[in-house]
Amino acid sequence: MNNSKLHSPTDHSPIDSSVTGNSLTDDNPLTEIVALIPAAGIGSRMKSDCPKQYLQVAGKTILEHTLAALLAHPRIQRIIVALNPADTQFNQLAIASDPRVTAVIGGEERADSVLAGLNYVSGLPTDRAIWVLVHDAARPCLHRDDLDNLLRLIEQGTDSPDVCGGLLASPVRDTMKRMLMKPMISPPVKEPSSIRYPTMIAHTVDRNGLWHALTPQLFPLPLLRDCLIKALAEKACITDESSALEYCGYHPVLVNGRADNIKVTQPEDLALAEFYLSRKSKESIL
Repeated sequence: MNNSKLHSPTDHSPIDSSVTGNSLTDDNPLTEIVALIPAAGIGSRMKSDCPKQYLQVAGKTILEHTLAALLAHPRIQRIIVALNPADTQFNQLAIASDPRVTAVIGGEERADSVLAGLNYVSGLPTDRAIWVLVHDAARPCLHRDDLDNLLRLIEQGTDSPDVCGGLLASPVRDTMKRMLMKPMISPPVKEPSSIRYPTMIAHTVDRNGLWHALTPQLFPLPLLRDCLIKALAEKACITDESSALEYCGYHPVLVNGRADNIKVTQPEDLALAEFYLSRKSKESIL
C-alpha cells in the first residue's frame, strides 16, 4: 500500500452533479477511471476464521485476484480499497505496495464503505472527469472483455444523454420462486428450538425481464456520490450502487456479462472460483 496509514475521509457534502463527464469519449485524456473495492466485510456466510477476501484460491487470496484483474487494464489508473478499521491482513499482501493502490477506512455497510471511497476520490486534485468503477472484493474471475464492454458506456454517453452509467448483469435463467412468508403471531409465541418449519412456496415469479446484478458498476463520481448521500440520508434500501441511482430516478444500463463472474459467498464457491481462474489463466497463455 502506498500510504503508511488508512485514510479516513469525513466530508459528505454534495457535489454538483451537473458535471458528470458523460460528454467525454472513452479515449478522451481528460477522463479518469478509478476502481473502488469495498472490502470491509467479514464474510460471515463463508463460515471461515478470516474475511472471505483473504481466503486462498488458485495460489493467491481472492482479493489479490480481484485487484490484479483491474490493474491489468490500461485505463484504470487508480484503485481505492475500503477496509475494515481492524484489518491487519491487507498490508501483508504484495499487491498492497503497488503505487496505484490506496486504502481507506470503510464503514459498517457496503454503502458506507463505497461512500468513504468516493469521499476520498472527490478530494484528490485533478482536472479530469472521474468515472468510478465499483467492484466486489469477492469477484475474482472478472474477464477483460466484460470490463471493456462496460467501459464503452463512457463513450456511449456522448451519443445519448440518457446514459448515466451501468453495470454488468446476466439474465435470470432459472425458475424463480417467491417464499411464503410466515404470518406474524400477535402476541409473539416463543416456540421450542427443536421445531423446524419447512420453507414453502408462495408463487412462481415471472423471470421475463429479470437480471442478476453483477459488478463492476460504473458511474460518474459526482452523480454516484450525490445519489448515495441522498439515498442513505433518506434511509432507502441500497444493496448496490445502481440501486442508489434508481432511487434518485436514473436508469442505469444493463451490460450483459459472463456468468462465470461469480461472487464467492458460500464455501462451495471456492472450488468453482478456482476452476474459473485456472481456465482464465490457460486462456491468457494461448
